[in-house]
Amino acid sequence: MAYQPIWAENPSKLNKVELIKLEKDGLDVIRTIIEQYASGGYSSITEDDLNRFKWAGVYEQKPRDGYFMMRVRINSGIITSPQARVLASIAKDYGRNLLDITTRQAIQFHWLKVEYLPDIFKRLESVGLYSYEACGDCPRTIVGNPLAGIDPNELLDTTDLVNQVNDFFLLNRDFSNLPRKFKMSISGNIYNTAHAEINDLAYTPATKVIDGEEVKGFHVWVGGGLSAKPHLAQRLDVFVRPEDVLRVAIGVITIFRDYGYREKRHHARLKFLVADWGADKFLEKLTELVGELPTQGEDKTVGWNAAYFDGVHPQAQPGLNYVGLNVPVGRMNGDELAELARLSDEYGNGYLRTTMSQNIIFSDIPDNRVDDLLKEAVLERLTPDPDKFISRTVSCTGNEFCNLAVVETKIRAVNVAKYLDEHVDLAEDIRIHFVGCPNACGQKQIADIGLQGALVKTAEGTVDAFDIAVGGTLGPGAQFNLPLKGRVKGDDVGPVLAQLILFYKDNRDEGESFNRFVARVGVSAFQEQLTGILTAS
Repeated sequence: MAYQPIWAENPSKLNKVELIKLEKDGLDVIRTIIEQYASGGYSSITEDDLNRFKWAGVYEQKPRDGYFMMRVRINSGIITSPQARVLASIAKDYGRNLLDITTRQAIQFHWLKVEYLPDIFKRLESVGLYSYEACGDCPRTIVGNPLAGIDPNELLDTTDLVNQVNDFFLLNRDFSNLPRKFKMSISGNIYNTAHAEINDLAYTPATKVIDGEEVKGFHVWVGGGLSAKPHLAQRLDVFVRPEDVLRVAIGVITIFRDYGYREKRHHARLKFLVADWGADKFLEKLTELVGELPTQGEDKTVGWNAAYFDGVHPQAQPGLNYVGLNVPVGRMNGDELAELARLSDEYGNGYLRTTMSQNIIFSDIPDNRVDDLLKEAVLERLTPDPDKFISRTVSCTGNEFCNLAVVETKIRAVNVAKYLDEHVDLAEDIRIHFVGCPNACGQKQIADIGLQGALVKTAEGTVDAFDIAVGGTLGPGAQFNLPLKGRVKGDDVGPVLAQLILFYKDNRDEGESFNRFVARVGVSAFQEQLTGILTAS
């Protein structure tokens, strides 16, 4: 099934990274790490192989002095207690007891050395986990419904489908050299728990009457993505049965591999090809590869819960519950994860589930065990009943570890949330996302209030600052938030946001969400408020 890299016929049209990938496949670096760099150390790593480290799920950590951060693929965010214990042990033994839950349900380590990587790979593989291709120009971690299999609000259980698609593409050299990263979302939840519209390829729940019988399946979306030029995915006029999900994914990724852009790195994601071709042309090419598919059916997505599940909720199985915990900005330590693994065995069925909102869930807790679980000490910080603003605050890694970020985000986000919880009394949820650079790993464009880091010069020197955007949402009526003019110094973010939120609180209609309020009054009304705040300060 080996393919011919048709894009290599004109190397003058390829960017530098493409030439590096043609010289040596990114997956080859895994063996090089194990056989060469782990013994030779950081100084022995070539510049080109440092770029290829991404295919091992590893990035250089700031300030590029020998430490790395690693992402581990977690399909739909579902892990077993043995897997959680291994992740916790890696954090404690090699990562200064620190780990993050990412906005793609992955687990991320910091402070790793190349000497540690072979043992880390071995530990992960021993419990069926992998960091391979969690980064790089390849199909990455597949996000999905973290409640798959236990969800009262899912049309169908997507656990096996996600695993099937993951297993096909993982370490598959026919698809290890794509023009850029490729992100997939597969969910049967009617509240869009896997953020379909911001993925390269997404499957959302749908039904269609075929030969007189209602069939459960999916609608297909292509070309979503964030970064500096965000695009919402476009829905194709197809209905896909569960048994055809993998076949369609192979077709979509084949199109991206063979026709995607490879001249400029910043213009290489699938979203640019889809924008240029349009959904109809893309579907024509897909049909050539996979055959005719039924036209779209009835969309079953009814809203968007932004992947939040905090609190105690009944499962689809009578007498059982899931308990959603808040992990402030996704950061926890290995001891906490090990304790959660213990509790998942003691009170549940030995599973934990990570979410795209950077939180974690217990599942299968019997009715008569819930109260005892809630008394456990680790749930004092990782609480199922968090304060309003910290419960809806998301943050990327920031410049503490990320070489691309220009400002610190994690601590800043927590401090801003605490300030708002102390100074603003509000019943409604407002989602606030912090990012340290335009790449938007913290998904700032889909937030009610998105903040992107920047730097400003003051009389005292250069300081952290943030640009603000308002009004983002996904699901029906999806739209990215819109920017306001006026850069806010980092230390002023809490008070400034408090005033903007109070403007919403004092002028909203009954039951009106922040997003709908922004749509009604217009961004210009928020701009007027921000300008007045900054002028008065």
